[in-house]
Amino acid sequence: MSEFKVADDGIQPKAVLDAKGLSCPMPLLRTKKEIGKLSAGEILQVDGTDPGSRNDIPGWCERSGHEYLGEKEHSGYISFFIKKG
Repeated sequence: MSEFKVADDGIQPKAVLDAKGLSCPMPLLRTKKEIGKLSAGEILQVDGTDPGSRNDIPGWCERSGHEYLGEKEHSGYISFFIKKG
């Protein structure tokens, strides 16, 4: 069983950010920029390969007023889902 929050099936993101291959802090910096383009309540999907994002993204959501919906593991990358606050 994963200690990470697993996203529900059927989440419909408004935008997808491809952060695969980027190292800390770039995935989080790009996430901050991309979420700024969305309206409150819209969902951003961030696809990344940096394992540090598993801690960085949920922590940033908590500090910045966004809702972390969870993650989905794929072959070679992880999708993170953020609902803009």
